[in-house]
Amino acid sequence: MLQQFCLWKWLAVGTAVATVLAGCLAQNDEDCKLARTGPPATIVPIDEESRNGTILVDNMLIKGTAGGPDPTIELSLKDNVDYWVILDPISQRLYLNSTGRVLDRDPPTSIQSIVVQVQCVNKKVGTIINHEVRIVVRDRNDNSPQFQQQRYYVAVNELTPVGTTIFTGFSGNNGATDIDDGPNGQIEYVIQYNPNDKTSNRTFDIPLTLSGAVVLRERLNYEEKTRYFVIIQANDRAQNLNERRTSTTTLTVDVLDGDDLGPMFLPCVLVNNTRDCRPLTYQASLPELTDPARVNPISVTPPIQAIDQDRNIQPPSDRPGILYSILVGTPEDYPQYFHMNLTTAVLTLLKPINRDLHQKFDLVIKAEQDNGHPLPAFANLHIEVLDENNQKPYFTKSTYEGFILESSPVGTTISNTQNLTSPLQIVVLDNDVEETKDPQLHLFLNDYTTFFTVTQSGITRYLTLLQPVDREVQQLYTFSMTASDGVQESAPVTVNILVIDANDNSPTFSNISYNVKIYTDMKPGEGVIKLTAVDADEGPNGQIVYEILAGDQGDFIINDRTGLITIAPGVVLSVGRSYALTVKASDSAPPAQRRSSITTVYIEVLPPNNQSPPRFPQLMYSLEVSEAMRIGAVLLNLQAFDREGDPIRYLIQNGDPQQVFNLSQSSGLLALGKPLDRESTDRYILIVTASDGRPDGTSTATVNIVVTDVNDNGPIFDMFLPKNLSVQEEEANAFVGQVRATDPDAGVNGQVHYSLANFNNLFRITSNGSIYTAVKLNREVRDYYELIVEATDGAVDPRRSTLTLAIKVLDIDDNSPVFTNASYTVCVPENLPPGTVFLQIEAKDVDLGSDVNYRIRTQEALQYFALNKYTGELSLLKSLDYESFSDTEATFTFLVEAFDSKGTMPPGLATVTVRVKDMNDYSPVFSKQLYRGMVAPDAVKGTVITTVSAEDQDPPGTPASRVRYKVDVVQFPYSASIFDVDENSGRVVTRVNLNEEPSTVFKLVVIAYDDGDPVKFNTTTVEITVLQPSVIPRFTQDEYRPPPVSESAPKGTVVTVVTAAALNQTIVYSIVSGNEEDVFAINNRTGVISVKKALDYESVKSYELRVQADSLQVVRSNLRVPSKSNTAKVFIEVKDENDHAPIFTKKMYIGGVSEDAKMFSSVLKVKADDKDTGNYSAMQYRLIIPPIKDGKEGFVIEAYTGLIKTAMLFKNMRRSYFKFQVIATDDYGKGLSSKAEVLVSVVNQLDMQVIVSNVPPTLVEQNKDQLIGILERYVQDQIPGATVVVESIGARRFGDGYSEEDYTKSDLMVYAIDPQTNRAIMRNELFKFLDGKLLDINKEFQPYLGQGGRILEIRTPDVVANVKKQAQAVGYTEGALLALAVIIILCCMPAILIVMVSYRQRQAECAKTARIQMALPAGKPASTAANNLYEELGDSTILFLLYHFQQSRGKKSVLEEGDRQRVISSFASRAIEAHKQSNINGSLNNNLPKSSSNITFLSDENPLTTQNPLYVEGVTQSPAAAGFLRKRNDTLDTLSPSRLANLGGSHRAWTVPTHITKRHAPGSPSRPVIMDPIQWQQENRKAENEGTENQHSSVDISSPLFQKISGPKLTVKEKARQFEQQALQEMKQVKSPDVKSIRSPTHSISFQEGENVLEQSPNSVTASPCLRSSPLSSPTPCAEVAEPEASAVPSVIITHHDHPEELSPPPTRKPTPPSFRIKKPVCQSFLAPQTKEVLEIIPDPPKIPPPPPPLLPPPPPPSPPQLLPHPPPLPTVSLSSSSSSSSSPLSTQHLSPAKHLKSPAKQPAVPPPATVPEPPPRRELKGILKNIQNLAAIEKSVANMYSQIDKNHVLPKHVSKLKPVASPEPPTPEAVAEHNQQNGNLSCVVEELEKRFPSQSTAL
Repeated sequence: MLQQFCLWKWLAVGTAVATVLAGCLAQNDEDCKLARTGPPATIVPIDEESRNGTILVDNMLIKGTAGGPDPTIELSLKDNVDYWVILDPISQRLYLNSTGRVLDRDPPTSIQSIVVQVQCVNKKVGTIINHEVRIVVRDRNDNSPQFQQQRYYVAVNELTPVGTTIFTGFSGNNGATDIDDGPNGQIEYVIQYNPNDKTSNRTFDIPLTLSGAVVLRERLNYEEKTRYFVIIQANDRAQNLNERRTSTTTLTVDVLDGDDLGPMFLPCVLVNNTRDCRPLTYQASLPELTDPARVNPISVTPPIQAIDQDRNIQPPSDRPGILYSILVGTPEDYPQYFHMNLTTAVLTLLKPINRDLHQKFDLVIKAEQDNGHPLPAFANLHIEVLDENNQKPYFTKSTYEGFILESSPVGTTISNTQNLTSPLQIVVLDNDVEETKDPQLHLFLNDYTTFFTVTQSGITRYLTLLQPVDREVQQLYTFSMTASDGVQESAPVTVNILVIDANDNSPTFSNISYNVKIYTDMKPGEGVIKLTAVDADEGPNGQIVYEILAGDQGDFIINDRTGLITIAPGVVLSVGRSYALTVKASDSAPPAQRRSSITTVYIEVLPPNNQSPPRFPQLMYSLEVSEAMRIGAVLLNLQAFDREGDPIRYLIQNGDPQQVFNLSQSSGLLALGKPLDRESTDRYILIVTASDGRPDGTSTATVNIVVTDVNDNGPIFDMFLPKNLSVQEEEANAFVGQVRATDPDAGVNGQVHYSLANFNNLFRITSNGSIYTAVKLNREVRDYYELIVEATDGAVDPRRSTLTLAIKVLDIDDNSPVFTNASYTVCVPENLPPGTVFLQIEAKDVDLGSDVNYRIRTQEALQYFALNKYTGELSLLKSLDYESFSDTEATFTFLVEAFDSKGTMPPGLATVTVRVKDMNDYSPVFSKQLYRGMVAPDAVKGTVITTVSAEDQDPPGTPASRVRYKVDVVQFPYSASIFDVDENSGRVVTRVNLNEEPSTVFKLVVIAYDDGDPVKFNTTTVEITVLQPSVIPRFTQDEYRPPPVSESAPKGTVVTVVTAAALNQTIVYSIVSGNEEDVFAINNRTGVISVKKALDYESVKSYELRVQADSLQVVRSNLRVPSKSNTAKVFIEVKDENDHAPIFTKKMYIGGVSEDAKMFSSVLKVKADDKDTGNYSAMQYRLIIPPIKDGKEGFVIEAYTGLIKTAMLFKNMRRSYFKFQVIATDDYGKGLSSKAEVLVSVVNQLDMQVIVSNVPPTLVEQNKDQLIGILERYVQDQIPGATVVVESIGARRFGDGYSEEDYTKSDLMVYAIDPQTNRAIMRNELFKFLDGKLLDINKEFQPYLGQGGRILEIRTPDVVANVKKQAQAVGYTEGALLALAVIIILCCMPAILIVMVSYRQRQAECAKTARIQMALPAGKPASTAANNLYEELGDSTILFLLYHFQQSRGKKSVLEEGDRQRVISSFASRAIEAHKQSNINGSLNNNLPKSSSNITFLSDENPLTTQNPLYVEGVTQSPAAAGFLRKRNDTLDTLSPSRLANLGGSHRAWTVPTHITKRHAPGSPSRPVIMDPIQWQQENRKAENEGTENQHSSVDISSPLFQKISGPKLTVKEKARQFEQQALQEMKQVKSPDVKSIRSPTHSISFQEGENVLEQSPNSVTASPCLRSSPLSSPTPCAEVAEPEASAVPSVIITHHDHPEELSPPPTRKPTPPSFRIKKPVCQSFLAPQTKEVLEIIPDPPKIPPPPPPLLPPPPPPSPPQLLPHPPPLPTVSLSSSSSSSSSPLSTQHLSPAKHLKSPAKQPAVPPPATVPEPPPRRELKGILKNIQNLAAIEKSVANMYSQIDKNHVLPKHVSKLKPVASPEPPTPEAVAEHNQQNGNLSCVVEELEKRFPSQSTAL
């Protein structure tokens, strides 16, 4: 047992150990395995460019522990290429290792994934497990698209249609690429806005953004723009739009010129802002009866030339030529005389023209392109037939006399009279030209061309001045004039131009001063000296007048004409005296132009001298002598005077060495002794002496002789100057040379003038003899000239001399080489060997010494062709291959140029077009060498047996590539007779109906040939076997007609079954024809025909199939044997189904409806089409209209016609529009539907235009749609999408008011709707759109309106035009009425002003009176209640309030004001009646409740409701208090604050007089002002302070001292505040039982002379602040009351102010009457008042009547004090202007300040109660004062009345009667009198109301 027990024990221990070991081993086996499920590989994503250290795998989840003291596993990385991964074995975390590098998925690194192995080694077991980690690198959008090119280019022809793809250059790898992956690397293209090319983004578009194909969206116009710069943006397609990256490139689009414009004639002058040329007229002239050979070709000015406006069509070979022709002309027989070359426009004369038959031709020439372009150009050609030039031009006069003022400016016209009133007219005629036409002659002057010129055109010519002239230099210009017509010259005429003098020279004395000695024995009148002044002017300008200005002292006089100074009469000279005479010499010009100079004569008086020498009359003599003067002529008398009478001897002392002159020694006569020659000596100065024989008896005189010239010498040329000259060509104004001629004559006779006798149009000569070219010379035209220069002098009969110059024109390089042909075209066969010369070109250069070389300009042609530099031979560099050209025509066009190797001119260009001629390189090749076929023995003619085919490798489209077939009839003639082959398709068919033996085999040879040059061919053989009839199946029917198949039949639907039979044969069926689209299928074994593709009835309605049955044996041979029996026809009809929805013709229908359209008028018609047929295309229409006001539908539609009609009227709805939908449903509303939008705009004739045309209305109606379409297109050019709508078509209306009709013409009234605004386009804009294009519209209207049909005008509709006329007429009438009204107003203005002034004065007086009385409280005995408020008033108070309130109302319309006046008049009449019915004592018949204690102040701006100051609620007053108001003398006493304080109430308004003169008296208010509470408190504090200081002062008003003592001066506001405080205090004393009612001396008021003098004590200012009343609480006295103080703050303080600027600010909002007030503690301060405002109307008056006011004195009996409620804050308000009239007489009174004196009397805090004595008799108040007991009720009732009038225009209800409280007191006679007096004083108010409301009886 023990052994057994031990055995079991050890067994248990072993088992436990084994279990433990097994668990440990099992645990060790789980290490290195993944602790997760799923795929073994760990796949993680990471973004490229992730930063270094990014966690790739947070935990590998490998079982085991890699760290710690006892690690079980060991982790490491394997296959870690480039070490991108770092392993943390402890945390099993993988990190990114990108130190110093970037993980980039994109090229060039392209790291898309990283795969590493995490190797785990089990340390306990030793096993190794590799865990794969795959790191996927995700792409980031970090690369922008990159274009492969900086710029892209494409050229597009301007005629390319819109919608064409013009650029596909971004396809493939040519566009932009993005190396990013996925959407980040996908590219899409868009066009961006280019600010430098603003039209590019709308001209082009990329609809398919992924392809980048650029599509044309707008029509191109080469003439407007030739290049576009399109900015194309490529962006990737990253999912986040904000991360997308872009790049841009520029696509340059060059617009190629297309043939879209016609030719134009040159020169072209464009019309402003267009590309249209102005009408051009060419001119030509021909002499009559001229041989055509002499004038052909006719010279036309400018030369006729037209060019194609498309000047840059490429290639140049495509540019069209211009064809010219004469279209029409007058006279009609012009073709007999003229012909125009078709291509050069050269005009030639066919036969001579007789001018008696035709004087001119007017032709219209046409230029058109030779390619049939439909836009020709037209020009006019005017040909003038000239008279034969066999007559010389002639002048109408032989001599012309002209005049010019020497001071005339350049450009002045020569006159024909001296008074310069009319120009000199030079008339030159030519008998070859009609007298009324300009002969177009050239007039030239032979001299003085630098001074004068003649106008160039006209029958009458005029001479004008070229440079200023000077009469003193030359007075007469004489020259000849000649006229030339180019062939004949006229006889010269003489022109004399006289220069009229101008006063441009001053008189000049010979000396500055003169010294003269005289003697005392000289007698009066004896000459002293003769002064001579010289003036170069002539006439009055040169007539000199002398006068002595000063220094004569009365002793000398001067002759004003001769200048002789003599001794004055009666003068006795004294020895020793001297004189200095200032002498002035003036010309006789007009005073404004007069010129003068002065000199001084010094005279010395000497004693008598009996030996005085002889005296010459003048000291100097001047004369001019012509050199042609005869010998012996007496020139001058030099007789001297000797006082003693001694004989005188004369002698020439000096100046005549050659003794040319003779002087008589005895007589002093000077004569000419020898001939004069001015050219040798032109001046002589002779010194002549006169002597009486004594030594000192000699005197001298000077004779100045000027020899004048005569024209006795001719000009002489300088022969030393060169006569052989040269000049370069092509230079205008080039200097040629110079000539010089001299003339020794003087003056004009010696002035040399140069002119050219020939070549005046090529050369010109200046006044100094310099010769220049007048135009550019062309050496190639003429290289040598002999120029004749003529020199003339300036004499009247000039002398002439000539000189001939030889001028050679030097050559320059001014011509480019010119090719003999502008273009060369040559045809070159392909495969010519290189070096073959196929063309020689030639160019010539007309310049001398030119060396012409040739070269090819087009670089692309240099690889094919070579051009000999010297000979111009063009040869091949390599053979040309026709097939290498991609164009349909193998042509090569290039430019060649010829240039002068020695010159500088640009090369000449020519175009060479080489057409490569295709040569036949290849023969056709059959696809098989042998073809087989089978045929039935009875096959009919045309049975197809088989088909042969051959191909030719020549270029497609060329004749050499076209393969055709034919049968070889030579090898097998019989087979060729029964079989044939189709020439184009190669099908082998039976030529005849066969009847051959079965099993016969035929051979047929077929030839395939091309059309090349030369023709090449090839052959093949066809074996044809005839089958046995038994093996040919036969169909049971020849035709099968199954039932129709629905077009919606699914695939596989069986259509029919065909059946055929044959002997011992398996039948195979097939469809051989009619199933080209593979719509049907046939079962080849069963013959079942089924639907294979979907059917569409709208595409194909029926099919005709041809089926064939063949035996299986034949089919296996891949052959078919058609015969009569084995084919049948199957006719299949397709049945239509409703598979198409209707489609409207427009997406939106736009129409209009006129405002005056009647119900159910047609608006527009909609139409929907359906591809289905039958009922499936029958439409039913309905409308979906949004709701319209009043439940109207607006429009209806005819269900089956689609005609939309109106269902309402549209009066006054212009510019409105309606948008709704129309639904079309096919199958009469039971099928498919579609919808369209409808827009209908309401218009009237203000939106329309009338298009007047000259065709009947019926024709316009027939073509309405086409005409409207044309108009619509022109409107849409301005407003896209606009629609033109026809309003009416009728006969043309015209005449006055458009009352007449013309049915031969029509009026088309239209308007246009703008889809953008949904409204009609303005009429004026529509007119601009159409009228500006009227010519183009007429062109398009022409096919529809017929020949001659056109639009006459576009005008305004009849109604609009008539309204304008009426408005204009009304305007005239209104103007006249307005003028009349102005006259009436001006006449009545004085009377109106007088009435207004009087009215305002009376109004102010009445208002003042009423306001004075309203401001004072009134009392009356208790009486019964009145019937209504107006009876309660009982006098004119309500009338005044009505009037005052009416004045403050705002302006209303005339109608409203009239209604209000009528209603108010009724109220006024009732008030007046109440006034009449009042009692004598002022009480009414009945008593009504008084209004609440709120008062409404009426103003122009805001009504303001506040506490009534004259009525206190809740205060019981005794009847004795009814006499509160006394007579006027007691008024102020009554109103003293101590008395009035008893009236109670917390809010009061008081008025005081603004100005009272020295004697104070209460007056009516003049200008009230409203105080705000803050301002009142400030004034109250000030008054309290003053009252405290002067508390003990007393005043003795009777003392004279009181009148003189001056106190502090108070402002008017302070005076008013002081008065109000006193009044409040007295009221408090009256109210309180503790206040004494007996007047103290400190409160006395005295009245003197009936006027009140106010003297006030400051003691009256004090009041108790704790004495308040509250209607909602019991009276509670204040515990801290020291003395009574009236501290109730008035809500509105009304004072009078003299300075409006000191008024409180106006209210910021309109106040509203309070409805209730909030309770407050009795002792709460008024500094923080609280109120609650509720916006309500003015409340009705309370129903509890107030007690009558107390009678003063005595005060009322004691009553408990009342607690006053807190006042609401009141804004300041301004009273109406009527209350502040300045016209009141009281406004001039002044208020004197009261003087304050101290008084020891003090008021007790709480005065003891006092008994109330009996009131003394008081004076009754009069008039309105008797009835005003509650002013608030009056004003509020009036306000309510007006609000009711304005609201309902009905009379307000009367207040219901209440039971009478007390009967009225009986009136006294005194009261009756006073009542009448007061009512009479207020009659002014009633009179005003009676005037205002005359309809009511208001007589008092």
